[in-house]
Amino acid sequence: MGTPPYRIETERLVVRCWEPRDAALLKEAVDASLDHLLPWMPWAHHEPQTLDEKVELLRRFRGGFDLGTDFPYAIFDRDESQVLGGSGLHLRSDGQSLEIGYWLRPDAVGAGFVSETVAALAASAFRWCDVDRVDIRVEANNERSLAVPRRLGFTEDATLRRRLPPLVQGAQRGDSVVFSMFAEELAGSPAAAVAFTAYDAAGRDLRREA
Repeated sequence: MGTPPYRIETERLVVRCWEPRDAALLKEAVDASLDHLLPWMPWAHHEPQTLDEKVELLRRFRGGFDLGTDFPYAIFDRDESQVLGGSGLHLRSDGQSLEIGYWLRPDAVGAGFVSETVAALAASAFRWCDVDRVDIRVEANNERSLAVPRRLGFTEDATLRRRLPPLVQGAQRGDSVVFSMFAEELAGSPAAAVAFTAYDAAGRDLRREA
């Protein structure tokens, strides 16, 4: 499996590999979003973290990216002054697919930022990671998150009962709605309409390098 871009630029966003220097911006975004995230994200129940804890988290994120074991991304506005959310391309056990996850701060919801991000990441996964399939798994009651793969042309495969980790210890597991897109399906999907540029770790334009 190849390495996805370290940096992606769309018309409105910068989607890039996290850096430890982003810790303060990440902390601000998460702290401002806790009420919004708690119903859906198990990791939000371990917040708020200190700034030092955020630095260590982002060191692990960057390390995983460099080692090719996991690819977490920050979603920034174009001048990179504010973290709008997070996403990622995550390796799964079959070795032939990547899974996209995402979250967004509440004051950025409704502008199509997640759809823009997911479209660019899906196209990047197919072009530079040489995977056959991209998956998205969404908690069955999360209507806003469910709308993203539907809008982009992913196929809804199944609802898997009690497959998501419990939000807190002792809580019931959530149902997971699984969406997928295969490489040959991208060109005919709405996801293909999102234009972006992509750069490697050295800042080289990957489309020119190809």
